[in-house]
Amino acid sequence: MIRTRFAPSPTGFLHIGGVRTALFSWAFARKQGGTFVLRIEDTDLERSTPESVKAIMDGMHWVGLDYDEGPFYQTQRFDRYKEVIQQLLASGHAYHCYCSKEELETLRAEQEARGEKPRYDRRWRPEAGKTLPQPPADVQPVVRFKTPLDGSVAWEDAVKGRIEINNAELDDLIIARPDGSPTYNFCVVVDDWDMNITHVIRGDDHVNNTPRQINILLALGAPLPVYGHLPMILNEDGQKMSKRRDAVSVVDYAAKGILPEALLNYLARLGWGHGDEEFFNMEQFVEWFSLEAVSPSASRFNNEKFLWLNAQHIKAADNQRLAGLIAERLAAANVDTGHGPGLADVIALVKERVQDLNALAREVDYFYSKRTPQAEDVEKHLSADSLARMQRFADRLASLDSWTAESIHGLFKPFCADEGIKMGQLGMPLRVLVCGTTQTPSVDAVLALIGQQAVLSRIRS
Repeated sequence: MIRTRFAPSPTGFLHIGGVRTALFSWAFARKQGGTFVLRIEDTDLERSTPESVKAIMDGMHWVGLDYDEGPFYQTQRFDRYKEVIQQLLASGHAYHCYCSKEELETLRAEQEARGEKPRYDRRWRPEAGKTLPQPPADVQPVVRFKTPLDGSVAWEDAVKGRIEINNAELDDLIIARPDGSPTYNFCVVVDDWDMNITHVIRGDDHVNNTPRQINILLALGAPLPVYGHLPMILNEDGQKMSKRRDAVSVVDYAAKGILPEALLNYLARLGWGHGDEEFFNMEQFVEWFSLEAVSPSASRFNNEKFLWLNAQHIKAADNQRLAGLIAERLAAANVDTGHGPGLADVIALVKERVQDLNALAREVDYFYSKRTPQAEDVEKHLSADSLARMQRFADRLASLDSWTAESIHGLFKPFCADEGIKMGQLGMPLRVLVCGTTQTPSVDAVLALIGQQAVLSRIRS
């Protein structure tokens, strides 16, 4: 049975690169009828925080990526890691190293001075015919994995194709620190083994970790998962996305008024495609998804295209659902929607005009309270003549027994004919007086929603 996992480190927010990794792992499991596991890799005790764990969980909930098992926490599995480390020591696949920090720094400086690649010189590695020094009493040893000295590690990457790395390029990896706590690359191996992970889908910044992890799995006699390394996401300048320059946190996108399905839709298209399809839901994505269709090349984040896609999802979204999202934003801006038209009805009228939820909230506010118009709009559209004309039009509006967009529209042509004006000379002053802006949908539909008494009050005041 297919089993995938998403395994973030809780050292910060959930970023969009992580969301795309989770999305592809989730979609692959769903497509294959498999299991998607959430694992929190919190062995970095200095940097991992409860706040970051909460940010990850909140982010996964917001984007709607449901997991079947977990969350599992590495800090709750230390006894298991220590058990496997003892197993490797007993089998001769690991050894204690008593080098002090100062010794390693001196070794590194000497190697760099000779123009060599800095690496541990394996002085404490046991070998046939080699005499090891007496362990110093004042040094707590680390445990190092005994990397094969020759040969290579090769795998068929599900995204990048065949990758082969010589063991000569690899160091003897530290798998336990002096205090006995296990290190990242080792914990990952034990977790993937114990959790029966069949496919490891992750960012290509982990490619260099893979041969180390494969060597440990082979030493344990454990089955190897299929590895698939996803290319990174670049910003519009072709640089790696940075939290200083770019919106990379899921929380950032929620605050910017992005719908979660739009973010997932766009991330799915970064490095994967299904013909010319751009706009799709997650059910379609799962149906179409395959690792073979993932590009091995990096993808650029195009903000203009992303906002266009968000606009398409807003148009397709249920108006009652949007009303709930917009009500929060309006409340934060002290806009009272308790009196006036139904928020869902207003949203249905204006949502085709916006690309994000924040803009949608701004499009909605004048239905509940008139904006203060811009000075240039007042000067351009509210002359003494036009104000007097608006009062005469208000009298006609007041005479309507049926307050609908159609009945309001029916007043326009005869009024303009009687006044000898064009529609713009009626519509623009009307918008400024009633809404406080010249930018609205069809004015008859706007007036119909605001309501007869509120419209008359705004014009006559």
